[in-house]
Amino acid sequence: MSNLEDRLTRALSDYPVEPAPDLFDRVVESIAADRLRRRSVLRWLLAAVLVVAVAATAVLTLTPRVNGTLAMPWWILEVATNLVLVGMAVWLGPFIKRFGRAYAADVFHDNPLTGKSYIVLTDIVYYLIFAAYILFTVKVAPTSTWAVVQPVTDVTAGQVTYELIRLGGILLIIGILHGLNIVLMPVLGRLFSLNRRLPERVAGALDEDRLRR
Repeated sequence: MSNLEDRLTRALSDYPVEPAPDLFDRVVESIAADRLRRRSVLRWLLAAVLVVAVAATAVLTLTPRVNGTLAMPWWILEVATNLVLVGMAVWLGPFIKRFGRAYAADVFHDNPLTGKSYIVLTDIVYYLIFAAYILFTVKVAPTSTWAVVQPVTDVTAGQVTYELIRLGGILLIIGILHGLNIVLMPVLGRLFSLNRRLPERVAGALDEDRLRR
């Protein structure tokens, strides 16, 4: 046995470590939480598949056909896209918040209340961005650039392209803003921490100066 091993053995024997009394309960709880999380993910996936299947079935059965081809009115796709955007906002916000709480708590460990307020403010900004994006891009009448033949009454390839750009655009905007938030949050946490410690240091220096006098 080497010298290092002897020192480690003596150190560990001098300070024996007892396992936590609730260690087994915490392990069991963690396993149960992981199992519950997997079931929740599976349920959400099944629900998503069911929604897609129902939507596809409704489109294929309810959409009128002209000469054997689907002739969906343009406003149906517009409404469906807006509903998808609202659904993305409702689902994506809590999803980001759930995984961002631990990150914010670590960044604002010196200012827990500031961290909670920061999370609330970012949630407000998030939903404002989604609402503004939907209002800016919604169409109340078909656009002439969607098709050569006018007037546009049915869904065209141009409208499908436009709606896909809307969906991709909001994902890109949220992704960029979320990335900037991840990068800037540690800087803000550091600034808030310094602002909190600076008055304490100044007060301590003033007290020392008074004692010297």
